[in-house]
Amino acid sequence: MSGLPDHLDIHLIRILYLLLSEKNVSRVALKLNQPQPSISASLRKLRELTGDPLLVRGARGMVPTQHGESLLKPAKQILDETEKLFAQKTAFAPQQEARTFHIAAPDYLDSQFLPNIVASVRRESPKSRVVIHNMGADSDYLKLLSDGELDVVIANWEEPPEHLHMSKLFEDEIACIMRADCAYALRTGPDEMTVEDYLALPHVAPSQMMPGYSGVIESFLARQNLNRNVVVESAYFGLIPYMLTRSDLVLTTGRQFMRFYEKNLPLKIFTVPVKFPAMRFYQLWHERVHHAPEHKWLRELIAGTAKALLSK
Repeated sequence: MSGLPDHLDIHLIRILYLLLSEKNVSRVALKLNQPQPSISASLRKLRELTGDPLLVRGARGMVPTQHGESLLKPAKQILDETEKLFAQKTAFAPQQEARTFHIAAPDYLDSQFLPNIVASVRRESPKSRVVIHNMGADSDYLKLLSDGELDVVIANWEEPPEHLHMSKLFEDEIACIMRADCAYALRTGPDEMTVEDYLALPHVAPSQMMPGYSGVIESFLARQNLNRNVVVESAYFGLIPYMLTRSDLVLTTGRQFMRFYEKNLPLKIFTVPVKFPAMRFYQLWHERVHHAPEHKWLRELIAGTAKALLSK
């Protein structure tokens, strides 16, 4: 690399390629709409740089030297690669193209949300892959997004990180759920729970899901100087509904998440007497993929999936 000039003009490589292809200075000048003496000057500079005549007189005009012929292919490659660098991004063609999409989400989302996203990707971009990543307490999702190891993070925040791009997917009312045939559920209507009851009942709560994230339930209660009776903490949120069927525990989370389990398990949903703010779910992404056509397509697909879920 030390033998290269300080400033190598890509236009000079284009002239080199055309001279070796056309084998005629006049034709190259016409193609580039430049005066012939300018192309002749460029040929002299190219001869200086390569240490080779490049074009010599033959029986029927100019012909490339052996070294000149060897430069034709690499010159074309340089021009093609340079064009790729500055070419306008084309729209993503999901049916034809193959991509790998990395999505991170906690398991307290609606049980149908991620399966529906996967189904939509499989239907609309069958050659693509989807990798679902867990959102654990040790997940540095900010770094993973900036490093390109994640494309989208889906979760709920009271205040999402400001330096990331985001779009709101949906809001979910906070409610609570317990075994339908436990003593409290049998004697209490769905809208009859009192604040005192709520705080005194035995609760199961998810473990910390993300770094610095204590959850909207605990954060809100702390601001109201309220304290609920958490007797079980679980890192496996998806298993909690099944814990409820074998105990007197109460789970507080989004009503959308609960509906599936109320239909399929012997559970009963209650309106929470504490006025929690709704859980706001967002998708977050980094500037590095903000303009990429395939990632725009993915984010639109996720937003459409969320909208379809709420309309059911």
